[in-house]
Amino acid sequence: MDYESLFAMLSEHGMESWSTLLKKQLDDYFISINHGDYPRWKELIETLPDLTPSKIDFNSASIVIGTDNDCSTEQQAFISQKLKSLMPWRKGPFNLFGINIDAEWQSNLKWDRLKDQIEPLNDKLILDIGCGNGYYGWRMLGQGAGYVVGFDPTLLFYMQFSAFKKYLPDAAIDIVPLGIQSLPRYPLCFDTVFSMGVIYHRRDPVEHLQQLINCLNPDGQLVLESLIIDSNDTDVLEPDGRYAKMNNVWAIPNVNTLTSWVKDAGFQDIRIIDVTKTGPDEQRVTEWMQFESLADYLDGKDENKTIEGYPAPVRAILVAYK
Repeated sequence: MDYESLFAMLSEHGMESWSTLLKKQLDDYFISINHGDYPRWKELIETLPDLTPSKIDFNSASIVIGTDNDCSTEQQAFISQKLKSLMPWRKGPFNLFGINIDAEWQSNLKWDRLKDQIEPLNDKLILDIGCGNGYYGWRMLGQGAGYVVGFDPTLLFYMQFSAFKKYLPDAAIDIVPLGIQSLPRYPLCFDTVFSMGVIYHRRDPVEHLQQLINCLNPDGQLVLESLIIDSNDTDVLEPDGRYAKMNNVWAIPNVNTLTSWVKDAGFQDIRIIDVTKTGPDEQRVTEWMQFESLADYLDGKDENKTIEGYPAPVRAILVAYK
């Protein structure tokens, strides 16, 4: 991946020190990468045919890059085969040259719940922590974002993103395959920071929020999404073992506790913009994600409970400001 545009953008916006640090971190990462599938995935991306998309749409439910008229039937079948080698597809949907990638999560539903409730993204510099394969980043570009920088340590998600970036190399979006711990301790200068589906995986949620506020300009916007306990009787659920078969779920707050965490980290003007129970229309098994999904995580006799007996997943989105 060519990161020169990213490094230049950071330097132009007063983040020269981070540009230099990030270049070294990425050089070190790709030199020492130790993942058995990486050579195969890298070759897969390199062998995708060189095509020019005639249509681009980041504002539809499915990210559209190209149409089936941009390639031959044989090329489309080849691309589809290669993309299926990058399963499971967790976030989506995408449509690449007429190939409909029906991901596990219908991420467009969450985007629709938040896009009109946040500050406009026009010309803004965006940092998306835990960005997955970049679905939301492309939607941010559709809302006019100036540049989107995604952070996610899962190499498979980075490779999925790379398949799309191959066809839009000049798009103002990049994903860095590193975790939040790689962010510098000195302040950064982003206008909006997204953190969706991350905070309950952090041992210290307030520390996570303090890392996020350190990335924002004065008056910068935080968009935070978290699992919650939809109850006033439980402040925080600390699962004993797994939650909905997920490990590393340390603490699931109720809305009041989540708001308190955000306030304690130094944010203000906090408002909850959505609370929604996760349903099978939003998260499910598909042709592109053939492993277990929501239905397997819930009690077979009571859909209001997880298989471990905890309350079923409910998610809240809030907006706050530095």
